[in-house]
Amino acid sequence: MSADAWSRWLGPALLAAYFGWRFFKFRAAAARLPELIKRGAVVVDVRGPEEFASGAVRGSVNIPLSQLERRHRELAADKPVVVCCASGARSALAAGALRRLGFREVVNVGPWTNAARALGR
Repeated sequence: MSADAWSRWLGPALLAAYFGWRFFKFRAAAARLPELIKRGAVVVDVRGPEEFASGAVRGSVNIPLSQLERRHRELAADKPVVVCCASGARSALAAGALRRLGFREVVNVGPWTNAARALGR
């Protein structure tokens, strides 16, 4: 295969690999949810209040990403924290921020619908 042919396929192949990895990563995280909830985990939805009001995991807490640094003390640092949002981007940022703030076990399940399906809520 020529270099030109490789260059046409490389971008789409990498993009497909990324989305495949992301899909399975979030699925694996969601599969752990029932066990994490039994251990006292709280589900934190980092979307804005309007998004949260339009649909959320029953029993989850809404702490928008922009307020997380200020409100993280509302969460127990010694319990698992499960973060979600609309697509997984904001929850990835939230997971990193919570780890930097001293939270030991933070799980990003990506879209909130993953958590809702995993918990049957």
